[in-house]
Amino acid sequence: MNLSRSLQTHAAWFELLDDAQQARVIRDTTAAQVEAGTIIEHKGVVAGAWIGVLDGLIKVSVGNAEGKLASLTGVPAGGWIGEGSLLKREARKYDIIALRRSTIARLRGDTFNWLLDNSIPFNRFLLHQLNERVAQFIGKAEHDRLLAPDARVARCLAELFNPLLYPGNSTRLEITQEEIGYLARISRQRTNQALRALEAARLLKVEYGAVQVLDLDGLGKYGI
Repeated sequence: MNLSRSLQTHAAWFELLDDAQQARVIRDTTAAQVEAGTIIEHKGVVAGAWIGVLDGLIKVSVGNAEGKLASLTGVPAGGWIGEGSLLKREARKYDIIALRRSTIARLRGDTFNWLLDNSIPFNRFLLHQLNERVAQFIGKAEHDRLLAPDARVARCLAELFNPLLYPGNSTRLEITQEEIGYLARISRQRTNQALRALEAARLLKVEYGAVQVLDLDGLGKYGI
């Protein structure tokens, strides 16, 4: 795998760096393929790297001692997650789990902090990402409490096409109905019904193992 090319494709912030900064990022980033179900980062472990998705799909989830689990968000290829724990130098408050076979990048925490000290464009990128992430989680809390399942699926999919958090994604995403159900926290059968309703509304097209978005704005506003 050509790491430099992968970062150019799946790390929007990489092109904002100068040559020396890019060289250090390449030196201090590792990439590895993980299987579906792999816990990429464990809750309670002090963060040591910034996590990027070069290929595949992961989820951020939390659980309790009784075994109850809740998915907070999904992260497709092009997304980077975990900057908050690095900034605060604290233990992660969630697990990061692969929903399918994925290629995961890890940028060393000391290099992440070095970029903060040496790159204004990187700081701007991170500020925009954090602001968008806050808006995403506020919206998710609202949607989970107020929206019907069809609209929750619509919002769940719209989040995965967020151009600021996941730049470079096309309007087609390889994702199964089971994976959508995990992220929307509804059954696979109910997910299927929701997808058919959204397809009937001409907001998306359901394909085998994938979803083609036809109207992203409409998907994000569905059910309002």
